[in-house]
Amino acid sequence: MGEYPDLAGKVAVVTGGSRGIGAATAGALAANGACVAVVGRDLQAIDATVAVIEADGGTAIGVPADCTVADEVAQLAAEVGNRLGPVDVLAAFAGGEGWPIPTVKENGEHWRQVVDANLTSTFLTVSAFLPSMLEQHAGAIVTMSSAAGRQAARSSAAYAAAKAGVVAFSRHLAAEVAGDGIRVNCVAPSAVENDRMRAAMTEDQRKELGAQWPLRRIGQPADVAAATLFLASSDSSWITGVTLDVAGGKVMP
Repeated sequence: MGEYPDLAGKVAVVTGGSRGIGAATAGALAANGACVAVVGRDLQAIDATVAVIEADGGTAIGVPADCTVADEVAQLAAEVGNRLGPVDVLAAFAGGEGWPIPTVKENGEHWRQVVDANLTSTFLTVSAFLPSMLEQHAGAIVTMSSAAGRQAARSSAAYAAAKAGVVAFSRHLAAEVAGDGIRVNCVAPSAVENDRMRAAMTEDQRKELGAQWPLRRIGQPADVAAATLFLASSDSSWITGVTLDVAGGKVMP
């Protein structure tokens, strides 16, 4: 994991921060000296992530919120502002529900649920924290897409559409706020090992799966966290509107 001294003392928010990629990103930001708000819906998981960060010498607070609910996201922004101050780095990573469903079996309720969990949550999160960044004329926003939003995959059409929407939203916003000193970029992981994958697949099965990628392994949360650190830091100060495929060579646009 790279070291980015300019992140020291910054205030960072990571939604979807209690597990997997989000937890790894929160830990990486804290390890670089940022004060991190870990956001999720599972209070026990949030507390566990905060405890790990604090045990490693970092600074973090836990704030529960459902990022698909506008009032909860507004309360989240207010609480973070009161406790930590203006936000410098926002990692809008809440999402999920990418399991495969044939489109012929899709229904409107599930479609809306997946779009809300991934695309609407990203919009609501960004819209809650953007005003303070505009006041500061500074900020780095990193959103979360997926390889499923970049090319045809095994996920549901709802998930693919939502994640492609995150790419388009991020690119549009980047152009809109660049003049205000705010950068907006997106990370798009492919298969990343997580608790659900470990529960469903043996180690040998995961290795077999990883052999399908050009780099011959599946991703780790730290791979995406490392890319996010770079995009959040001043080392990427001339980069905005970019979607970075953290995909082991699976996506080569």
